[in-house]
Amino acid sequence: MSGHSKWHSIKHKKGALDAKRGKLFTKLIKEISIAARTGGTGDPNQNPRLRKAVNDAKAGNMPNDTIDRAIKRGTGELEGVHYDEISYEGYGPGGAAVIINALTDNRNRTVSELRHMFSKNGGNLGESGSVAWMFSKKGSIIVELNAKSEDDLLEIALEAGAEDMQSDDDGYQIITAPEDFHAVLEALKKAGIEPSSAEITMIPQNYVHLAGREADQMLKLYEALDDHEDVQSVSANFDIDTATMEQQA
Repeated sequence: MSGHSKWHSIKHKKGALDAKRGKLFTKLIKEISIAARTGGTGDPNQNPRLRKAVNDAKAGNMPNDTIDRAIKRGTGELEGVHYDEISYEGYGPGGAAVIINALTDNRNRTVSELRHMFSKNGGNLGESGSVAWMFSKKGSIIVELNAKSEDDLLEIALEAGAEDMQSDDDGYQIITAPEDFHAVLEALKKAGIEPSSAEITMIPQNYVHLAGREADQMLKLYEALDDHEDVQSVSANFDIDTATMEQQA
């Protein structure tokens, strides 16, 4: 599970910062709207992606009326901004591959701003397909070490359809096929296990090790991308020294 704990730590730090900056709700509202639109229904019980988006919003203390309005904008019951779901690909410092999932109402603005971020931090935005082959689309569920014994957790996950489970000093990472993600997540919750993170994401097939200036630049690029209000998720195939992480904390 190389790189998991490092990225998990960064995402938690960024999540807290986003909330303080008022951007977390914006990202959650976009995801709720697009999930309601693409899922064919505004009923979370019949739309797994929407159910997860609503749960994430409630975990972020979003008011119910805000959630309801976002759903209705997605289903067309209320007028609202139309968002396009787009993936961007590029290379960071040291040749690290980066995939960005974004929801935007202005493609030209978003691609221009992302290209500037890459250029400013020693990378470059690439063409579609330039790095996607280095990743696999998977469900990733992170569970803290003290949530359950490893054997019990593995049994629950595998019986629900998980492909694999790995661990490091910070926790367990359960890997699923995208179509089995929600079933595994629900099984864990029914067993009283509340994951610290759960998402369908692009998991690298291998990692590029970065240190020194390249590691510093890549962290700055990652944070800039993750902080952008149109960006829903960032996946990258790099690993860095723990010492470098501590210096950036």
